[in-house]
Amino acid sequence: MLTILGFVMIATFLVLIMTKKMSPIAALVLIPALFCVLVGQGAKLGDYVIEGVGDLAPTAAMLMFAIVYFGVMIDVGLFDPIVRGILRFCKADPMRIVVGTALLASIVSLDGDGSTTFMITVSAMYPLYKRLKMSLVVLTGVAATANGVMNTLPWGGPTARAATALKVDATDIFVPMIPALAVGLLAVFLLSYVLGLRERKRLGTLTLDEVLEPVTETVTETVTETVLVEAGGGSGKGTARTGSGSGGGAGSSAGGVSYDKGADSKGSDAEEPADDEEFKGLDPNRSTLRPRLYWFNAGLTLVLLTAMIMQLMPIPVLFLLGAALALTVNFPSMKDQRARIAAHADNVLNVSGMVFAAAVFTGVLTGTGMVEHMADWLVGAVPEGMGPHMGIVTGLLSLPLTYFMSNDGFYFGVLPVLAEAGAAHGVSPLEVARASIVGQPLHMSSPLVPAVYVLVGMAKVEFGDHTRFTVKWAVLTSLVVLAAAILFGTI
Repeated sequence: MLTILGFVMIATFLVLIMTKKMSPIAALVLIPALFCVLVGQGAKLGDYVIEGVGDLAPTAAMLMFAIVYFGVMIDVGLFDPIVRGILRFCKADPMRIVVGTALLASIVSLDGDGSTTFMITVSAMYPLYKRLKMSLVVLTGVAATANGVMNTLPWGGPTARAATALKVDATDIFVPMIPALAVGLLAVFLLSYVLGLRERKRLGTLTLDEVLEPVTETVTETVTETVLVEAGGGSGKGTARTGSGSGGGAGSSAGGVSYDKGADSKGSDAEEPADDEEFKGLDPNRSTLRPRLYWFNAGLTLVLLTAMIMQLMPIPVLFLLGAALALTVNFPSMKDQRARIAAHADNVLNVSGMVFAAAVFTGVLTGTGMVEHMADWLVGAVPEGMGPHMGIVTGLLSLPLTYFMSNDGFYFGVLPVLAEAGAAHGVSPLEVARASIVGQPLHMSSPLVPAVYVLVGMAKVEFGDHTRFTVKWAVLTSLVVLAAAILFGTI
């Protein structure tokens, strides 16, 4: 009964948020509370929630201070050189912008933290997507899937958990999987190329003379070419019109890319732009830039990331100290510090609120025993004849299990059972461990992953829209990684 109710609860949650009948935060709280009562454990709901909040409190604290820290680093211009390089590549071509999104997300993912990746990627690319009226679910889908592949780095979490659970070396898990993961990353770039071509076809081919330098000029748009004028003119394909703009104003964004409100586009995924003031992005003339402190900020970030990788201190403590130091050095004035905190307060509140709401969901799933029963049912459903192929079975099961469960629940609760079943048929724990990280591209879009709320929140995308768009591509990417691992003999 608990198995059925567990699957029904998850299905109910997903249906309600994808059909936009409930907001994610309300669904994360009310649906598990209802099912807790249905299983006859309503009296213990408070205990389950407190336990879930306790488990996720360090994650919420980490995200809160990470958002402040990296928000300040974005404000002061630490990532502007990387962003400018990506934007020079992207220009105003939708295809290049989507590929650039995958490239930027992959590079930043090297730090092993999904929240950092999403904050930097969205801050850099969001203004371009809005100016060109591109689909924002393409931005979130590509970023999440790219980060999912890179999340398998030994310091990213899943690989370390698998190594700990099965008492093997993380290097022995990760290194043999590098070729398969590289194929998975190539699949993400191919996906971004295809999605970019689709966006280019929908919006038309755009050209931009100067991506990063604001200019003042008048450009005539012909019926054969769509021109996006720097800091002023936008376009709708096939419309003869004259537009003009001036650089350096409130309309500049992401190094000067701008959007004309008269632009026209088609497609259900496209969103209407709001006022120009909302999309300044990485404005090269913003008042928060601190060029004289660039190397201090770069050094501080390098030290922080090194300390994270070496696990010198708990990550929430590191980000707390880093945020306090970054604010104090870059903005000595109390007024400026309050302004910077206020500027990022929306993201902090949205993400931390979502994390604590997710604590209700995970607390009920775990406390009532639903997760354990669901996992046991799935493992028991594996045919006896598949025992010698437990590596492949683990890879396939990692997709749904890491989507519907936390990484801790899967790697410490389910993986040892799968490894034991494999050992009975001569399958090594290392093979099972390698297969267990295959589902990470899908896992990064799970409603139980706090970082995904940073992504959809900053990109102003409904979680249900993100889920509908991303899941199919993430599943495909995970299957590509599994197929490559089988081909290379790793699994």
